[in-house]
Amino acid sequence: MHHPITPSPSETDPTGRTFGMLSTFPPTACGIATFAAALSAGLVAHGAAVDVVRLGSALRLEDPLVVAALGEGSPAELAESIAALNATDVVIVQHEYGIYDGDDGDAVLLLMAAIDVPIVLIAHTVVSDPTPGQRTVLEQACALADVVVVMTDTARQRLLDGFAVDAGSVLVIPHGAATPPVSTVSSTKPADGRARRRPRVLTWGLLGPGKGIEWAIDAFATLGDLDPAPTYTIAGATHPKVLEHEGERYREMLVERARLSGAAASVSFDDSYRDLESLTELIRSADVVVLPYDSADQVTSGVLVDAVAAGCPVVSTAFPHAVELLASGAGLVVPQRDAAALAAAIRTVLTDDELRSGMGAVARTLAPDLSWAAVAGRYDALGAGLVSDRLVDGTVGG
Repeated sequence: MHHPITPSPSETDPTGRTFGMLSTFPPTACGIATFAAALSAGLVAHGAAVDVVRLGSALRLEDPLVVAALGEGSPAELAESIAALNATDVVIVQHEYGIYDGDDGDAVLLLMAAIDVPIVLIAHTVVSDPTPGQRTVLEQACALADVVVVMTDTARQRLLDGFAVDAGSVLVIPHGAATPPVSTVSSTKPADGRARRRPRVLTWGLLGPGKGIEWAIDAFATLGDLDPAPTYTIAGATHPKVLEHEGERYREMLVERARLSGAAASVSFDDSYRDLESLTELIRSADVVVLPYDSADQVTSGVLVDAVAAGCPVVSTAFPHAVELLASGAGLVVPQRDAAALAAAIRTVLTDDELRSGMGAVARTLAPDLSWAAVAGRYDALGAGLVSDRLVDGTVGG
């Protein structure tokens, strides 16, 4: 087991490496696919090559980075995928229980056992109370990896406390931000500019149960006394898996909730597709971003990172990533499923110009390290170290 010390990105050589990537990938609509695409683009920008083995059913190889696909998991597909990954210098395995076949996604173990080159396992979910199956799969996946990457200190501690893993193999590399970091010179929207329009509250991301948006709507319904009264935009399509099993039931419940609360005229739902430019414009138009998630197991959130990178004040429920990142002062954290606490925090941010400006200033100090360029640089440096170790050991495979 490798005990990693991450070199700085400046130490990476300019010759470039080839990274294999085992993951879901666009056009699949899920957070892991978005993460994998952003990390791949960042690595390519650093001069590396990326060969993606794409997970999912009925796939076509739409993206030029995708070299193989595991659709039905046939022996031929499996052999082709393993060969493609072993032809690279370092393999990055995205781990989330729901994206692999088998009990608790244990099919990933067969794949990892067949990989001869160094493996970086990215653990997207580290649950606080795993089932026996979840515990076994993640422990075995970590044992097969040279390095395990988590994205927060909370996730690292949870992994070390709750699972049998080698502490020396676990690194923290933050989640990258899709939105370009705000300038360290720019400031939040001036008070006089805000006074001429209604304040904008924003939640975005794929919709589905557990997002807690019902609590945010209940909170928003109590803010109508503010002058000018704020608007609340809920942006994002329903998660494909939710749509497949439940249709638009969750969205329809939210629309009805807004109507019954009397806030419907100020609440808008926007499920249109947004490219990065229009998403960035949407985020930066907001006075406060609200993340009302129900889950206590969410140790990473790309939406949270994007909001901070955009310099936007955040009001979030107390899921682990928010507690950790917002402790800096870039936002406020409130209890989960508590509409009154959400409302009080949103009211505070919207009415306290000094607090809101200070949150934006803190966010701008955090933003550079959250850029995908910075994050991909750390993965590239990590890959360089692993390749160097293999060359020294004389154990280069594939």
